[in-house]
Amino acid sequence: MQSIYRSIRIVVIACLATLTIVLAGCGSYGSGGNSGGTTVPAAPTGLMASAGNAQVSLSWSASTGATLYYVKRSTVTGGPYTQISSPTATTYTDSGLTNGIRYFYVVSAYNSGGQSANSAEVNATPTAPPTAPTAPANLQATAGNAQVSLTWTANAGATSYHVKRSTTNGSGYAQIAAPTVANYMDTNLTNGTTYYYVVTALNSAGESANSTQAFATPANAVPDVTITIDPAKTKSISPYIYGINFYNGVSGAPPLLTLDRAGGNRWTAYNWENNFSNAGSDYGPYNNDNYLWPTTVPAEAVRSFIAADQASGLASLITFQLQGYVSADGNGLVNVNDPNHLANRFKQVIEKKSMKDSSAFTMTPLTSDAYVYMDEFLWALDQKFTGMGIFGTNPAHPTFASLDNEPDLWNSTHLEVQGSTNISSDNFIIKTGTLAKALKDQFPNLVIFGPVNYGFNGIYGWQGDSTLSPTPNGANWFADKYLAGIKTASIAYTKPVVDVYDFHWYSEARGDNVRVTDMNGASLTDNQVQAIVQSPRSLWDPTYTEISWITGVLGGPINILGRLQAKINAANPGMKIAITEYENGGWNHIAGTIAQADNLGIFGAQGVFAANFWPPNGTYSYALAGFRAFRGFDGFSSNFGDTSLQATSSGVKDVVVYASLDSTTPGRVVFVAINRSNAPKVTAINGQSLSGTAHLYQMTAASAQGQNPVQPVSIGTMAATGSTLTITLPAYSVTTIDVH
Repeated sequence: MQSIYRSIRIVVIACLATLTIVLAGCGSYGSGGNSGGTTVPAAPTGLMASAGNAQVSLSWSASTGATLYYVKRSTVTGGPYTQISSPTATTYTDSGLTNGIRYFYVVSAYNSGGQSANSAEVNATPTAPPTAPTAPANLQATAGNAQVSLTWTANAGATSYHVKRSTTNGSGYAQIAAPTVANYMDTNLTNGTTYYYVVTALNSAGESANSTQAFATPANAVPDVTITIDPAKTKSISPYIYGINFYNGVSGAPPLLTLDRAGGNRWTAYNWENNFSNAGSDYGPYNNDNYLWPTTVPAEAVRSFIAADQASGLASLITFQLQGYVSADGNGLVNVNDPNHLANRFKQVIEKKSMKDSSAFTMTPLTSDAYVYMDEFLWALDQKFTGMGIFGTNPAHPTFASLDNEPDLWNSTHLEVQGSTNISSDNFIIKTGTLAKALKDQFPNLVIFGPVNYGFNGIYGWQGDSTLSPTPNGANWFADKYLAGIKTASIAYTKPVVDVYDFHWYSEARGDNVRVTDMNGASLTDNQVQAIVQSPRSLWDPTYTEISWITGVLGGPINILGRLQAKINAANPGMKIAITEYENGGWNHIAGTIAQADNLGIFGAQGVFAANFWPPNGTYSYALAGFRAFRGFDGFSSNFGDTSLQATSSGVKDVVVYASLDSTTPGRVVFVAINRSNAPKVTAINGQSLSGTAHLYQMTAASAQGQNPVQPVSIGTMAATGSTLTITLPAYSVTTIDVH
């Protein structure tokens, strides 16, 4: 008997000893049968996981009747789980883990009645604690008038910096600022005094040692460049110059933009009745498809575009089809060698429905006929936005009309509808008047854009039209012919038929034999950088001659806005100007930021009515940053003013400043100062009365490092009183100065 009892006791002890490992055999699993009537505990609730350094701490609510718990882990959500511990308490720390790997946990409860179901799953990713950053490197101090500009290399892992200053070499530093970016402007200093600086980097783990010391002595130096403001010469800045194409499709689009455009080759053959289109040589080539909208709800591709713009607070520019044919189907490749392809795969555009069909406009047009009506398209869109007056005199966010896209290239971009012979300039001007009048018969206040030239050769000679013989300084360009023809049509119609002369401008400037629009690298040669940052001058500067084939044709400067405005003044006064596609390159370089900021300043100073940046392929955050110098430059809602002040630079090759007043805030003055040279420039801005504090926001190559998106950083403030403000602009920089 003793041996029997001894055997039983050994079995019981063995069972208890292996309880934490063996589930079956020492009680049933789950909610099945139990021993002696004991109730299986409920699954634990309230499981929480907290990550630490190579460990995860778990806690949960006790389950009534549980005698211990099984902690189970997986590296995949949902399991399978491996049991790792069986604590009797409601906490457990899982240690010895790999930092950076996510772990998934469940817990079950156990007693002699069995094991519960698993708890809800939780997860955590252990991470190593941060370490204090290293001391910042490459601290540079540049003296200006009563100020010192500091820059240094950004530290990986730093969340902020402490800038410290002393007037004693090597000691006595006191903290003066805590910027979050790797630059700082120390202002209101005493000229002639030498200031010594060090910088430390900080994060949650602590503060680094001091950087190497840098020093500078501010002085009232003779300005390198003087900007003269004439406050008597003002010009309203159109709100529509801050535009882009396809706003809602642009990742990282800048804030507070104002105009969105649905344009490009894709829209020339768009059929509003069924949303089919053909991108011409851009895709396929010559595919009829439903790329613009997946359903055949009439005009939905355009309605959805306008609706998204309205929701985002933008005006819209939409395309009306002028070429003459639009896609009838979405059945893919069009055989342009088939002599019947127009009749079989396309529908004819009719400008005014009543000229072909006496029936009333309808929101559900007949799609089995051979025609598509443009005035009905316009009417249908207005019906879709009932009561909003989007084509009226004063809507909150107007919708403008563009008469097609780049017609001077139709015989190459849209062979499927145009054929190999392009439309003549005479026929184009006639068709323009016919369509414009059909649209304005419906909505007299509709703002119409045309001719939408593809670039210089379209403006100059309609891409080689044999009826034109343009000369560089003559009144015999296509633009002259167009303006005269539109003027004649407008007189007959008793109101303007086209309101805005629209063209596209992809800069042809070159550096080291590379076109600027092809300069997309983060590293560029000095010649390439200069080609980019100087290229906007060809819009307006009669003294600047870029390296391009265009200056070869003209024998000197381009000055396209100045030339075109002179032609408008002579032939059709009052017509506005738009540039609804443009690019200047430098997509991933501070040069692109400078060029884009310069473009926007030029558009305001020259009185351009509307402008839309064309997003290139790939990444282009640096170019988009140019918008941020004017819109939301403080990270919130501060914008450039709405009234341009004439500003003349004594050294436009190096520095240009755009000046504005804000009609909503009397006394507020906003400047955008651009240094496009490779050296700092002491710049004196004279002539405009200032009162208050200048708040400074800046973009440089150094500040842009590691930013996504690239955007201005606050570099401090300086006093602004009287009629002179002197500031040192870093090399290759854009600085917004908001005085209020």
